[in-house]
Amino acid sequence: MRNRSRLLLGCVLLCSASLFYLGMSGIECPPKSHRYRWMELNLGSANHSSSLTEHFPEDTPLIFIGGFPRSGTTLMRVMLDAHNAVRCGEETRVIPRLLAMRATWSRSVKERIRLDEAGVTDQVLDSAVRAFLLEVIVGHGEPAPRLCNKDPFALKSLSYLSRIFPKAKFVLMLRDGRATVHSMISRKVTISGFDLTSYRDSLTKWSSVVETMFSQCQAAGESRCLPVRYEQLVLHSEEEMRKLLHFLELQWDPSVLHHEELIGKAGGVSLSKVEQSTDQVIKPVNTDALSKWVGHIPSDVISDMAKIAPMLARLGYNPHDNPPDYTKPEPMVSPLNNSQNLKATENPHPS
Repeated sequence: MRNRSRLLLGCVLLCSASLFYLGMSGIECPPKSHRYRWMELNLGSANHSSSLTEHFPEDTPLIFIGGFPRSGTTLMRVMLDAHNAVRCGEETRVIPRLLAMRATWSRSVKERIRLDEAGVTDQVLDSAVRAFLLEVIVGHGEPAPRLCNKDPFALKSLSYLSRIFPKAKFVLMLRDGRATVHSMISRKVTISGFDLTSYRDSLTKWSSVVETMFSQCQAAGESRCLPVRYEQLVLHSEEEMRKLLHFLELQWDPSVLHHEELIGKAGGVSLSKVEQSTDQVIKPVNTDALSKWVGHIPSDVISDMAKIAPMLARLGYNPHDNPPDYTKPEPMVSPLNNSQNLKATENPHPS
């Protein structure tokens, strides 16, 4: 019995010494998750076993950046990432996919009946989607006072996002569709359903997708959604960013004009190795890409441009300008005004 006690005591001493040695040898604890660190930053505690939504309620003012790919969404997010109070980070890709699935569940009558019978109401689905989005947005990057997400096609669900996040704000990036489509085709950016061998097909589909986003942005109202034209952002960077930060209720930070100086730095700008625009946003804001499309679009498409891409005129781009003068932007047309303009065109002399 005495020998067994001595053996047990020896094991305890040996384990204690081993643990002390390992601790002194620089063995570190596993790194804290971004979620854990966000709670430390914003709550002064780190009870990561608690429900995230208890600490990050639905009325938290998230920022969503979206728009058609190749329209300046990456540039906008790195400029905001340079702000000392904001973190956007790279695209997640999963957020627009989940939103598309949620929309499908609502549109399908058969799926709707199945869910209703299972007791899965819209409220249950919305709570689940909200929790998923929050977990992804909080967890995929460094903590910051204002969290932002940039997934271009997420704003196809802008109306839904504005409902489940009533204090969120939306930044819709817009760009001349001719430049957008040329960039997409020349860089072989694959988008499902787009024929990259056809400017006509791609411009037609660009117009349809952008109309969906722009109409929802207009419906959300100017206090919730701000359209930003890429051309004006690069031509008048400080003016546009001051307007944007005022819209987001953020203090002015001159770092947003020099994002390239903060790339790869702690609390600065993190870039993805797989996103197409990464090689461009490592540079300072510039006007190099404004008119690269000129001379590349087939003449028959150019002559039919107003009919092929009606959203050009609605967004304030003259479909007949070739090359365009981006220094003199035309005003955007709201859905209501656009409808009135069409009626006036169809019936110029009402009785």
